[in-house]
Amino acid sequence: MSYAVDEVLGRVCGEVAVRAERLWQTALALHADPEYSFAEHHAAELLSGELEREGFAVERGLAGLPTAFAARAGTGARPAVALLLEYDALPGLGHACGHNLIAAAGLGAALAARAALGDAPGTVWAVGTPAEEGGGGKVIETDAGVFDDLDAALMFHPGVHDWQWAPLTAQTQYRVGFHGRAAHPTGNPTEGIDALAALIQLFNTLAVVERRLPAGSHIQGIVTDGGRATNIVPEYAEGLFGLRASTTVGLENLAGELLTCAHGVARATDTTVTVERATPRYEHFRDSRVLSARFAHHLAHAGIELTPPEPGVFLGSSDIGNVSGRVPAIHPFVAIMTSEGSDHTPEFATAASSERGRRVMLAATEALARTTVETLLSADLRDRAWSEHELNVSVRA
Repeated sequence: MSYAVDEVLGRVCGEVAVRAERLWQTALALHADPEYSFAEHHAAELLSGELEREGFAVERGLAGLPTAFAARAGTGARPAVALLLEYDALPGLGHACGHNLIAAAGLGAALAARAALGDAPGTVWAVGTPAEEGGGGKVIETDAGVFDDLDAALMFHPGVHDWQWAPLTAQTQYRVGFHGRAAHPTGNPTEGIDALAALIQLFNTLAVVERRLPAGSHIQGIVTDGGRATNIVPEYAEGLFGLRASTTVGLENLAGELLTCAHGVARATDTTVTVERATPRYEHFRDSRVLSARFAHHLAHAGIELTPPEPGVFLGSSDIGNVSGRVPAIHPFVAIMTSEGSDHTPEFATAASSERGRRVMLAATEALARTTVETLLSADLRDRAWSEHELNVSVRA
């Protein structure tokens, strides 16, 4: 049996409209009750409950994470498309990254797409992905194989630009500890080996290294342990270093630079050093241009025109990068405030519960749902997305 794509797409608008107020109230409820990485219990229950009420089969505790879930509706077979829901907040700032809008849009898109598809073959997924801001829920889910049986993973992100895809770098953090020997700085200064001096030297060495790093790469460090008193030569000092690079291979190279510098400083200062990765590795984002073009086309129906990102501008990192290494994925940015603003600010948190935020969330919901429908019903679109994906992974690993 064949299914007319245009006919199914035509039903999406009505399916979003009948849920519009409920979706907005969901976004506001999340905004009013911000929860942080791996502690988003109310958010996960609210979202999975909404999906369950409309007939989705919900698996909670996905990948061993208490606040992760997967909800599925349809034939249970491929083709299969997932809407990704983020819902963690920022400590002290609440939903200053707009994850409440991401969650509500993904929820609405999953519900609207499944309703519009009727008995068409294929499966719609809604995947709850905790701890994007720190902890990497999608990294853990990816490593557990959650996305292995999908044909696409779709989400949008509110921002200060209307960009068709996201220039997101690879990133991770390393903890570096120097071990020296305590002494009195006046009574027996030659007996001491100053671990803090070694750590400071590492900062200075990395500052020289950073001058020759390519665009999109940097190392940012903080001192997490610098000693206990000024009259004791510090026997231990520790720093936490955030590394970013435009590609995942570039990030690994940068980690090698950090390791080389740390061991060189240790030899020069007669200290010993330990270097360990402190956070999951976020890979760089590989955009499915085929699918993001379809999202942009559908979003234009709401009067929002997306453009390519400004060359040379990077917007940060996200664990969607790891998903994009396994399956065609999209992560467009849609502005909820002007480009003079910034996310991760109190002003952005306000925008995430504003009337403009509501309009953008509903427009993104419809565009995501329509992109989901097209992907499920068009074998040609899926084939083109997978061909591009395989090239992206092989060329920019």
